[in-house]
Amino acid sequence: MRSQPALWPSPIRHMVKMQPDAPVLYFAPEVLQASARRFVRGFGGLVTYAVKANADPAVLDNLVGAGIGAFDVASPAEMAQARAAHPRALLNYHNPVRSRAEIAAAMAHGIASWSVDCPRELEKLSEVPREGTRIAVRLRLPVAGAAYDFGEKFGADPAQAVVLLRRAAAMGFAPAMTFHPGTQCADPEAWAVYVRAAAEVARRAGVRLCQFNVGGGFAAHRAGEAPDLEAIFSRIATEVRAAFGPDAPALVCEPGRAMVAEAFTLALRVKAVRAGGALFLNDGIYGALMELRDIGLPARIEARRPDGGAVPGAPVPRVIFGPTCDSLDRLPDPMPLPDGIAEGDYVLIRAMGAYAASLSTRFNGYGAQEIVTVTAP
Repeated sequence: MRSQPALWPSPIRHMVKMQPDAPVLYFAPEVLQASARRFVRGFGGLVTYAVKANADPAVLDNLVGAGIGAFDVASPAEMAQARAAHPRALLNYHNPVRSRAEIAAAMAHGIASWSVDCPRELEKLSEVPREGTRIAVRLRLPVAGAAYDFGEKFGADPAQAVVLLRRAAAMGFAPAMTFHPGTQCADPEAWAVYVRAAAEVARRAGVRLCQFNVGGGFAAHRAGEAPDLEAIFSRIATEVRAAFGPDAPALVCEPGRAMVAEAFTLALRVKAVRAGGALFLNDGIYGALMELRDIGLPARIEARRPDGGAVPGAPVPRVIFGPTCDSLDRLPDPMPLPDGIAEGDYVLIRAMGAYAASLSTRFNGYGAQEIVTVTAP
């Protein structure tokens, strides 16, 4: 991604003036900082930003400016990115699988918390200094309510989590727990189930948790009413008090998508309209639309003429192809767009700050997005 320093009042003003022919991500720093302050104000514990969602330096710098001083990092590269934004930031390395070389690099960065979900990964941390270091056992449960389930790849079942907690404490680490309810989760009950199960695991292990990371998964506003994050924060606090009592551990969360999504609007241009109504856009599943294959189309979409006016006509479901020469470069579901849409028009998709850039490839020479700073997305 390339950053453009000029500040524009809105995406439409920029489009009308500059007529961009390549994809643009319109970035509203004030919206990002407001999202960060919402988490810091509403969540009853430490807020760590999941760098994987969007690691652009402007994003990280604005989060630091809004009071975020801790980051969830999944690789040495993300550690370096977080350190560049905040040299003294607290870093949690909660990717449960690491090579020996990655462990050594993480030790050099002074990682505060590591997660594990199996005995082998815990043993690989035997050389990590104990003082001030937490080992968070990652729990998994068959909980519904998310766009897709992280438990298929990561996490220990409750019985194994008991064993891992005991072993981590015996090795001299400060014992902790973590989980992830699944991406784009808006149901407070998902967190409640995990909180109760984690408290039971800790009791069975005979271990007092020093910290409890309730994960990411907080939903961004993709359709309908905006997710009620405060309801989730409140439910987490209530369940933790009830499940752990006076020995409740310190809370941590690691939002990514819900922190950064709303601050960006993606603008794509129509390259061609086929006789059957299918559209070719200047980006697709090898670029900013990659994640839409897995979590479906958002509803916050509008079409604009090059002069900024709304494209007329009733919504028509349209097959969407990307710009590459690969026939797989196609969205799995039709996108409703006005029947008057034409070549050269723009399609604006709201809340695209998470993963649109970080998942993009450069296949066939496509997939790069310019970042333009705006007052409002």
